[in-house]
Amino acid sequence: MERRGLPLSLSTEYLHYEPFIKSLPLKARYEPADLLVQDLLIDREGEVEMFYAPHNEYRNNAASLLIVGITPGWTQMELAYRTAKLALEQNKPADEVCKAAKIAARFSGAMRRNLMQMLDSLKLPEYFGLPDSEALFAENNSLLHTTSLLKYPVFVAGKNYTGHKPPLAGNAFLHHYALKFIKAELKLLHKPLIIPLGKTVETMLKELVGSKELGDTLEDKHCLWGFPHPSGANGHRHKQFADAREQMEAKVAAFAAERSGLA
Repeated sequence: MERRGLPLSLSTEYLHYEPFIKSLPLKARYEPADLLVQDLLIDREGEVEMFYAPHNEYRNNAASLLIVGITPGWTQMELAYRTAKLALEQNKPADEVCKAAKIAARFSGAMRRNLMQMLDSLKLPEYFGLPDSEALFAENNSLLHTTSLLKYPVFVAGKNYTGHKPPLAGNAFLHHYALKFIKAELKLLHKPLIIPLGKTVETMLKELVGSKELGDTLEDKHCLWGFPHPSGANGHRHKQFADAREQMEAKVAAFAAERSGLA
């Protein structure tokens, strides 16, 4: 297994790759041949490869709501690089480059619509004092932070990793990185309400809750178990959501009361 090790600092990580981003040509869209390259490879085991992308360097530490996916896909990676390159061309500082990439690359299109429909159904915007879930994704909204178990894009034989082949929980390489990334992320946030997107993410977070390793930083009462992945490819999401809706809405209400000091 090839293992380069990860820098101790997120800023150091970004600064290591910034020269490469600056060297990219301006394009309307990048191709895998532009970005899935040795210079951006963080680690590899067999056909599983992890590449650097700048958008998850940005973290909203003030967030009250954390949405956790599995890993950024190619679409997110490409958009993050395209946005970062444009920001660097405008001489923006590193934190603004990463923030711009984050805002551009987080959930979009049909996946965002599906996600917002479920959040609205749980009355989450109402509990957070928002007109609707669209407001959560506004550029200046400090309530929301989105991240991934695997912070950097993972591909298997050049294709997006979906969490199943190989299974994340049973693969030592991916399990190591998922735990490393999500523990570091959670330690810097202040007890947010957590929405794990799908069973793979839920399984990993339940493992951490059960271990009590993070203490009250990660508690069962703050996790919306049963929230389905919003991908259009998840044909069971409507039933999954209906089955878990009642207990999820109860947790949202309890969290909102706790957050406002009423609990």
